[in-house]
Amino acid sequence: MAACAPIVRWWGRMEVEGAELLPTSGPVLIVGNHDSQWDPVAIGMAGRKRRQIRALAKASLWDIPGLAPILRGMGQIPIKRGAADAGALDEAIRQLREGACIGVFPEGTISRGATLRARSGLGRLAVAVPEASIVCVTVTGAVDIVRFPKRPRIRVAFFPPAEGGVREGEDAAALPVRLLAEIRALAPIAQSGRRRRAAANDAKLRESG
Repeated sequence: MAACAPIVRWWGRMEVEGAELLPTSGPVLIVGNHDSQWDPVAIGMAGRKRRQIRALAKASLWDIPGLAPILRGMGQIPIKRGAADAGALDEAIRQLREGACIGVFPEGTISRGATLRARSGLGRLAVAVPEASIVCVTVTGAVDIVRFPKRPRIRVAFFPPAEGGVREGEDAAALPVRLLAEIRALAPIAQSGRRRRAAANDAKLRESG
């Protein structure tokens, strides 16, 4: 977080709204959109003064030399993407019950400009630990960090779900669908800066041809 602070706070001109909605104690689920590699960093920094947000992070990050000890020290939970990783969810449930604050991206991975379905992992956590508070978050502008020399403007906004947590009769699959729709209404899918610029250049070439 300290190493990334100049990039996100200064270069990214990060603005934070609703951080006071994060409970300072007790189990919390943070649910957000995921369009950039920088989203979890921005969310973690935005809520840092109130909570340490532990993320369900892809297991392959632990293979990067020197990164595994840092991830473990931050309390991150490795999960195998694209597979039903019951062990990771069990660990997340255990930590939630002990009062942890865990961040989850319902889409499971970076959108890369595509519409992705909401996965049921978030719902399983919420159903298993019904006392956990649920706070939604949107991140916009992080996709532009790579558009040097143009400076991005990152905005992180925390807000409560309009209809609360798990409703009566709502199953583990339905909750993530509802929350993701609410989040995406405020933070539409966005491609990374380089991809968007490349797509625009391709379009210009087709027009000129």
